[in-house]
Amino acid sequence: MSEPAPPPCPATADVAVVGAGAAGLATAIFAAEAAPGARIVLLEGAARIGAKILVSGGGRCNVTHDVVTADDFNGVRPVVRNVLAAFGVGATIAWFASLGVDLEREETGKLFPVSGEAATVVRALVARCRALGVTLATGHRVADVERAAGGALRVRHAHGAVAARRVVMATGGRSLPRSGSDGGGWEIVARLGHTVTPTHQALVPLVLAPGSPFGALAGVSHPVELATFAGGKLVDRRAGSLLWTHVGVSGPVVMDASRHWVIAAAARAAPELRLSLFPGEDFAAVDRRLAACARARPKLSLTRMLAERVPERAAATLVRAGAAVEPATPIARLTREERRRVVHALTALALPVERPRGWNYAEITAGGVPLAEIDHRTMASRVVPGLHLAGEMLDCDGRIGGFNFQWAWATGHLAGRATATGD
Repeated sequence: MSEPAPPPCPATADVAVVGAGAAGLATAIFAAEAAPGARIVLLEGAARIGAKILVSGGGRCNVTHDVVTADDFNGVRPVVRNVLAAFGVGATIAWFASLGVDLEREETGKLFPVSGEAATVVRALVARCRALGVTLATGHRVADVERAAGGALRVRHAHGAVAARRVVMATGGRSLPRSGSDGGGWEIVARLGHTVTPTHQALVPLVLAPGSPFGALAGVSHPVELATFAGGKLVDRRAGSLLWTHVGVSGPVVMDASRHWVIAAAARAAPELRLSLFPGEDFAAVDRRLAACARARPKLSLTRMLAERVPERAAATLVRAGAAVEPATPIARLTREERRRVVHALTALALPVERPRGWNYAEITAGGVPLAEIDHRTMASRVVPGLHLAGEMLDCDGRIGGFNFQWAWATGHLAGRATATGD
């Protein structure tokens, strides 16, 4: 989507919003609606607005989820709960409807624009900003925010500076740096005195060691349970759909588990990702299942038994790689030791994860400014008067499925209204 040449950025403003992503656009809209006539400027370093929105959800933009709770996020739960309560899913649906964007629910609970195009979302947000008189200054990368005389803040950008009564940092994290989101906002707030926790790739595919036997499964998807261990201790367990790729593993369950593996790897805590084809069942339960099947259907092969759960190709590869047993072997012919190896492969197969695929493939960032350093009612900084933070700038990340967009809309709503009303 091409954007017209931006108008000159004013030297002064009531509110300056840094970053025209989901949180920044929402902030500017809610600020302008709460204070008609206020001078609001939205500064964006990239040449186009909403680049990350446009590529989200496979180009469809998963706007939110039908049910969103604090349990869907990694963050300080009481704070997350209060933020979500202030602007929930119902409010989001109604807000987008007021912008002319109707949403439809998929079976998974994900909500997308009826048009099926992320561009619909960006056009609606930009149009609302323009209708409200918000100055959209693209190509104005912000280099710093400084304390100025009289309690104002000075925002230095590529073409000069703007002094504002309130400044909202909504520059996003480090994911998808090609969109202009490179973590520079954290350097700015750190210079102002904020803490920034270590940041890591999250919602990112994982790369398996070269030469692993799983490369042959590229394109195959099936349900699994993944358990992530750090230093031998379980740190996360979840079930969902896994997708084998030409370099490793992806799919919703992998994307959600990835942050835990990445953080453990960064801490040199010997991370391990184990796969099970029998969610909720332990070694003993699956061993009994195989023994019973051997008695009832002695000629049934391993792959045929597992075909009810996963594609035969995946079953064969997992059994061969994890148990060194020929997958066509009838279950009744397995020795006790072979059956134990098979059960282990089916319930706790260690995947040879080498690394996350990289920031260009990560959908979000884990880490950021601690929630304890902001007032959750207004997104106001407890460190710098006049400064607010929204969206991915904060140390809160949600699971895949529209939850991080809901966080962006909710924090933008709180920050925008607060900056406009002077709270």
